Amino acid sequence: MVSATVVRGTAVAAALVSLVAVPAHAATREPGTTTADTSTRALAEPDVAGVWNVLNTVRRQGAPGAMARLDDRNTVHWAAVGVADRKSGRAISNVDRFRIGSVTKVFSAVVLLQLVDEKKLKLDAPVNRYLPGLLPDDRITVRHVLSHRSGLHDYTNEMFARTVPGFEAVRTKVFSYRQLVNRSLSKPRTTEPGGRYSYSNTNFVVAGMLIEKLTGHSVRTEYQSRIIDPLKLRDTLYLHPGTKIPGRHARGYLTPDAAGAALVDSTEQTVSWAQSAGAMISSTRDLNTFLSALLAGRLTSRAQLAQMERWVPAGTSQAYGLGLRRRDLSCGISVYGHTGAVQGYYTYAFASKDGRRSLAAVANTSNNGTVLNSMLGTLESAFCGKQVKTQRRAVPVERSEDIAPGVPLGVHPN
Repeated sequence: MVSATVVRGTAVAAALVSLVAVPAHAATREPGTTTADTSTRALAEPDVAGVWNVLNTVRRQGAPGAMARLDDRNTVHWAAVGVADRKSGRAISNVDRFRIGSVTKVFSAVVLLQLVDEKKLKLDAPVNRYLPGLLPDDRITVRHVLSHRSGLHDYTNEMFARTVPGFEAVRTKVFSYRQLVNRSLSKPRTTEPGGRYSYSNTNFVVAGMLIEKLTGHSVRTEYQSRIIDPLKLRDTLYLHPGTKIPGRHARGYLTPDAAGAALVDSTEQTVSWAQSAGAMISSTRDLNTFLSALLAGRLTSRAQLAQMERWVPAGTSQAYGLGLRRRDLSCGISVYGHTGAVQGYYTYAFASKDGRRSLAAVANTSNNGTVLNSMLGTLESAFCGKQVKTQRRAVPVERSEDIAPGVPLGVHPN
């Protein structure tokens, strides 16, 4: 039986729908952690209307459109507000594909952990063992790269210090992995190998190089054969260096640094500046399927999933494992996944510890700190339910994003 509630309004109204979905996956055992992990608390019923309200808020704050899909055991909820295309006025929908930015990092980490399971890679071996002479320090290990503790400078800080001019300068360029790494190595390192967490896209460029060296195949081939095909992810692809998103998709709109300036349509680009750090395309359905499978132990061995969940502090109410981010919400629940920022799109993709509840939410704008901060509310409503209205502590505010993390992010007023 299918039950549905529809909220109707103008051409940019939202719809909230519940229907029978795929069965939930089996739970996995909680591994040891290095920081507090409160994921074992019981989940409250999701506040689906609260998710919808967040999407309406980010639309008022400058996003042309926003959407979310919540998979909760045998039930699916989705919501969408605003437009996928400002020129045509077509409403945004959860069937639309979009660029997922740094959620790509989880895919890259999964492939490398599968290679650990296959005895082709050791997490605590130096990167230079597999890529001789690439890095200037033999102490930098694969684990350091995947946990952002290598100290490798993030080259996107300089690349996108000026948001729109920086984007236009690389929109159609095609970089080699080594060119991107060389940009990083031209700057001082941020920490000693194994030091504090310091987010850097360079780390996952190196991850892509490791995948291709160890398998003899492109990252596209490995994503496809190891993750996309087994999970039947029909909307997920690695397009690089093509520029057009195939099929039905939401267009992305980049917010200029100058307040009040017109949004820039940034949909078509190579994303060669990111590649294995952020160039994938997907849908809310596929991202929920992927994270649920990962956390249920369907993509790696239990041992490698436990390695992925060895956390280091990564800011207020956050921790980072190996390509996986943990967020600690106001109600005491922890969720697992990644954020994604690529020109024109903000993505939040997270799931509960057992993978039985997952949320993917996207706004089709970027470089808007107000929208980025507000999008966190989708997690609060989806996993804390109506408890979010009586929080016991303030929701943390993001200070940076996955693009140019060292550059202060503009906050645009409503």
